[in-house]
Amino acid sequence: MICDDDIAILEMVEIILEDTSFVVSTEADSRKLVQRLHEENTELLLLDLWMPVISGEDILKTIRTDPKLNNLKVIVMSAGRDAQTVAIGAGANKFIAKPFDIEDLIDQLERL
Repeated sequence: MICDDDIAILEMVEIILEDTSFVVSTEADSRKLVQRLHEENTELLLLDLWMPVISGEDILKTIRTDPKLNNLKVIVMSAGRDAQTVAIGAGANKFIAKPFDIEDLIDQLERL
């Protein structure tokens, strides 16, 4: 699952990952993400940190306290200052800075 409010990034990552072994679903609205995670068999989440309404940090904190989701592997993506510290502090497994290298992104996904 990919969650990012920037539709261009969301679509670009989806297109890139469709050429790999990953099955991809996307969500641009952070308010709908946790419900979608409960409904789908998601193994890994690529999550933008700075989103309107519900931030990636708040979503990640919710995931880490949810018994059904707390083991979900999460890679946070962000271009924000201090984003890595915030992401890891909220419970991210990995952090990738935007803009990111496509090969590095795929490598990080495969490692998790």
